[in-house]
Amino acid sequence: MATGTKPLTVAEFCAELEISRSTFYDWRAKHRAPKCITLPNGSLRIRRTDYDRWLASLEDVS
Repeated sequence: MATGTKPLTVAEFCAELEISRSTFYDWRAKHRAPKCITLPNGSLRIRRTDYDRWLASLEDVS
């Protein structure tokens, strides 16, 4: 990647949030997960910037 930051694998994303893979795929199906990159082999990756932006969008501002 141009930024020098390696994108997260699904396993790394799930480990950071302490969720199961099935929860990730459920969120993805409901368009509630961060944007993903699909590699030619079908594997998914999440850019750290997309992950950080997604997390920030979940903040409760009340």
